[in-house]
Amino acid sequence: MAGHEFSEPADRKRKPLADSVSADLRAVEQTRLACDPAFRHGVVVGFDGSTSSERALAYAIGMARRSGSGLIIVHVANRLPTTVWAGCEPPVFVDVPDHRTEVLGLELACADYLTEVPWILVERGGDICHELEEVGREYAADAIVVGSTQGFVGRLFGSVAGRLAKRAQRPVVVIP
Repeated sequence: MAGHEFSEPADRKRKPLADSVSADLRAVEQTRLACDPAFRHGVVVGFDGSTSSERALAYAIGMARRSGSGLIIVHVANRLPTTVWAGCEPPVFVDVPDHRTEVLGLELACADYLTEVPWILVERGGDICHELEEVGREYAADAIVVGSTQGFVGRLFGSVAGRLAKRAQRPVVVIP
């Protein structure tokens, strides 16, 4: 005998592979959506370290303190598409993570103004509006707070606040 064989009990039925995979996916989804109860119905705030996001953070801290809830600080990391050329093979596109989240996390951990409320920092990658709304849904947030976009890029492509206000399923507070 080359290895160990374990026989299955006769009363145990084998699940089809599709049922097993869907059950695994449901378990992963439930684990992903499980969050700390202290942050359920909290305040989600988009934060990237800019002046407008700092104002949004200050407002969100006050909002969370007044409502007695937690603060979910979300940084949507930029994913920089980079082409890797490996000899004669076709180029490969890889995501280079933005390490700004680590720096922001350290700055927030040292901030005195965050001692008033329980808070967590969540990093996501992708579309800012989609990710803020997704975090809001996962935590059943009472509101999403964002800073207004200033400058030419916001006017040209539309601001995050404007796009989020149009599509969000919960209140959006835009701080000028």
